[in-house]
Amino acid sequence: MTQRPDVLGAPYRAEEIHLPDDAEGPVVATLVHRPAAEPTRRAVLHVHGFADYFFQTGYAEWWTARGYDFYALDLRKYGRSIRPHQTPNYVADLAEYFVELDAAWDLVTGRDGHDHVVLTGHSTGGLTTPLWADARRPPELRGMVLNSPWFDLQGSPLLRTVGTVLVDQIGRRTPMRVLPRSVSGLYARSLHRDHEGEWDFDLTWKPLESFTVHAGWLRAVRRGHARLHAGLEVPCPVLVLSSDASSRPAEMGDDVHRHDIVLEVPHIRRWAGAVGPHVTYVAVPGARHDVVLSLPAPRAAAYDAIGRWHDAWVS
Repeated sequence: MTQRPDVLGAPYRAEEIHLPDDAEGPVVATLVHRPAAEPTRRAVLHVHGFADYFFQTGYAEWWTARGYDFYALDLRKYGRSIRPHQTPNYVADLAEYFVELDAAWDLVTGRDGHDHVVLTGHSTGGLTTPLWADARRPPELRGMVLNSPWFDLQGSPLLRTVGTVLVDQIGRRTPMRVLPRSVSGLYARSLHRDHEGEWDFDLTWKPLESFTVHAGWLRAVRRGHARLHAGLEVPCPVLVLSSDASSRPAEMGDDVHRHDIVLEVPHIRRWAGAVGPHVTYVAVPGARHDVVLSLPAPRAAAYDAIGRWHDAWVS
């Protein structure tokens, strides 16, 4: 594996992790690295959400300023790792991601010598990372930060019961079947600097109207939810962050910028304790779905919460 300059520019570098082929052909993941100013045995490994990839440079800089080397993993078929022959974002089982998480962990801890690692995940990554940590329980894992993790299916109770049974059946029989849904594009617009936001990201890797959802992928997510709901035993201190409220706005306005308009906050709050025996939950007033991409005041409050939790339980 050879490191190359990353699309974010110096000091970020990226390297491809070559994975076993799947039914669509060759598969890679991409590990992005920003080093701390001084050599350190501490590191953060971050995993993004659905229709997403790593571009949150402020988050990386917050950690490197505290003496951590920062790594971010673009999973297979996401962001830097998407290849033309692939269905973006698709897997049939969230455990498929364990292969690149294992490989990235080995690079961070084995090759690069870090023995104190904080694992962080956003949205769907906030579901995948505790599932992996529960299965692997690596000794170097010292803490976990979950930023608006996707802990349950949004929508009516009927969707979470009867709907899940139907998704399981359809996803098993016709996994590539496209599931109809309506995406307003308001969330990505609230973030991107060419619209109503302040952030720069690649709209081919994180489209305004998201990516297509396939039945097999949603089946994988619901099975991940079921494993979480049965109770995990992640062995390190865990911080779960979310907005303090959700909203479903029909047009751009203040609600879009000051609520989670992607997931339902009560679900995050309800299932946070299922991650493990040592969980801290913090609701950040006025935060967006990705709390570190919130407006300045809630963004500062989110970082303050991470700092207090880190100093109390991890440092």
